[in-house]
Amino acid sequence: MKRGSSRQKSETDWERLEAVRDEDIDTSDIPEQGEEFFETAELRLPKKTVCIRLDADVLEWFKVQGKGYQTKINAVLRAYKEAGGAL
Repeated sequence: MKRGSSRQKSETDWERLEAVRDEDIDTSDIPEQGEEFFETAELRLPKKTVCIRLDADVLEWFKVQGKGYQTKINAVLRAYKEAGGAL
């Protein structure tokens, strides 16, 4: 392993953690979340890093829109998917 690598071996005892039942976990120090929290909460799905080929002018157009252009590209693709877009 390279020096300074972020891929260090975990010291977590995963087998012991997997064996713990949900009802045995002490959550008494975690406050309950009220309705107000859930009114503004956002679902964040895990992301995957991919390499995608885009036309240069399309990529440049998104970049000039400002910070977060990759998130905007994702939002456009999601909207297309949710609208039932077909190729």
